[in-house]
Amino acid sequence: MKGGGVGGGGGGGGGKRRWKVLVIGVLVLVILSMLVPLAFLLGLHNSFHSPGIVTVQPSSPFERSRINATNHSQRDLSNRVDQLLQKINPVLPKKTDINAGSRDMNRTSISDSKNRGLPVSPAVVAQPSPANKTITEVSHKGGQGAMVNAVETQRTCQVEYGSYCLWREENKEPMKDAKVKHMKDLLFVARAYYPSIAKMPSQSKLTRDMKQNIQEFERILIVSSADADLPPQVDKKFEKMEAVISKAKSFPVDCNNVDKKLRQILDMTEDEASFHMKQSVFLYQLAVHTMPKSLHCLSMRLTVEYFKSGSVDTEDSEKFSDPSLLHFVVISDNILASSVVINSTVLHARESKNFVFHVLTNEQNYFAMKQWFIRNPCKQAAIQVLNIEKLELDNSDVKLSLPAEFRVSFLSGDNLASQGKRTHYLSLFSQSHYLLPKIFHKLKKVVILDHDVVVQRDLSPLWELDMEGKVNGAVKECSVRLGQLKSLKGGSFDANACLWMSGLNVIDLARWRELGVSETYQKFYKQQMSGGGQSREAIALQASLLTFQDKVYALDDKWALSGLGYDYYINTQTIKNAATLHYNGNMKPWLELGIPQYKTYWRKHLNLEDRFLSDCNVNP
Repeated sequence: MKGGGVGGGGGGGGGKRRWKVLVIGVLVLVILSMLVPLAFLLGLHNSFHSPGIVTVQPSSPFERSRINATNHSQRDLSNRVDQLLQKINPVLPKKTDINAGSRDMNRTSISDSKNRGLPVSPAVVAQPSPANKTITEVSHKGGQGAMVNAVETQRTCQVEYGSYCLWREENKEPMKDAKVKHMKDLLFVARAYYPSIAKMPSQSKLTRDMKQNIQEFERILIVSSADADLPPQVDKKFEKMEAVISKAKSFPVDCNNVDKKLRQILDMTEDEASFHMKQSVFLYQLAVHTMPKSLHCLSMRLTVEYFKSGSVDTEDSEKFSDPSLLHFVVISDNILASSVVINSTVLHARESKNFVFHVLTNEQNYFAMKQWFIRNPCKQAAIQVLNIEKLELDNSDVKLSLPAEFRVSFLSGDNLASQGKRTHYLSLFSQSHYLLPKIFHKLKKVVILDHDVVVQRDLSPLWELDMEGKVNGAVKECSVRLGQLKSLKGGSFDANACLWMSGLNVIDLARWRELGVSETYQKFYKQQMSGGGQSREAIALQASLLTFQDKVYALDDKWALSGLGYDYYINTQTIKNAATLHYNGNMKPWLELGIPQYKTYWRKHLNLEDRFLSDCNVNP
């Protein structure tokens, strides 16, 4: 009996153990069936979550992993936004560069140069943005080392746009559509959350409120493009929309829909920023290469005045061909620029009666130029205005061509970490310069002045120079070497030779004719043209450098200072010590976008009292 009882009890105990094992197994399977899909969803999760979910402190490993996944997704988007903001609003140039009188305006790192960005603002005139101010304050609090690191991370202008970035910040206007843009942002966010809220039956009131606010914003934005167009009660509408969005964010929403909408905003912002960047650069180039309306008006008014007044030419032809006098040549189609060059030269001359100026211009500005100098004579100096299109030369189809400017950019720095990009503007002779020996066949020596030059010293000593058999006396630009110009193909160039600049050039016409410089240039130019594959500008650059190789006499650097048309960081004392100032570059002093601190050297030589300047609203 006992044995049987024991055996029965053992069988019952084994059955209970098997039952418990089955129950535990079933529970494990149920739990796994719930956890596996959850883990799968979390593993594939890459969307946005509402701030109400993200800000909750994790209380379990599962919540921690979910929030980490959300934060990782947001960091990815944040990185893209940061990159976009860096393109749109780069930081200001380093102040240390300004204090040191740096000439390298367009310096930037190699990694930054791969990203297309908008030009930065000039530290010389612009106030730092709030973001930059915050960085500076934090740097000071963090100590000297932190401040240095903050300065080192600052970027300067992108080389693609030269000094446009600095001018852009100087002429920056306050935003007139800030509220409109904010309304668009709120509208996008509301549209992103609306589909998810509309699926919740318990939130019908919130759904109606969101729909009503979205419709109101859409109606306002249809008729409003600037803040001035907004209705007077728009601030209350802002509050309502922000309250509705804040409430919508407190509910779990379809993250995929929100992710899609917000990524759409980011893509649209990138496209809009790229469009405005290209548009602003195009408009800048248009402003650079287009004659201002006021200067065109001045030319037309002077032309009409010339024929109305019946002006009589009082030119002294004997002086114009007397080789014993000091002859200057100015090639220009700009009345104000020619006037400043001649006025500044005569003002600093010891004996202006020995100075003779020959202004070569085109047919359109010929009579206006003559009338201007009849109205504004320059002391005892003689001024001859020539229409290059009407001169009797071998080439019947002669057009005026101004000195050619070439923008070159190259890497600087000894090691890869310190390398950046620099931009220089090189000014060389044009086709018109090679006609001078035929136009002035009785003269032996002339000084050529570009029309974007201001003279600050007496130039008489230039005629006493011994040029050692050279043809062209010019200041050399040794910051750019021939070997750095990629456009030079063929020819026997010295890679370490410095480039010469136009602006102030002493020309030995007798030696020019003896060596046949004009014929040599035409030969090189035709050879390069027949080869094809290059632009006319690149061919002209190469032909000019080949023609004057070993024919340039290096003038002292103090005779000419270049860069006032693109470099903001030229030392003031260096400007005062220079005999001539050359505004080579895009920012000419007669344009609105000229560099303000350099305009004063140019304006003081202009007769602003002439009534035609006020009639045409000329205010350089």
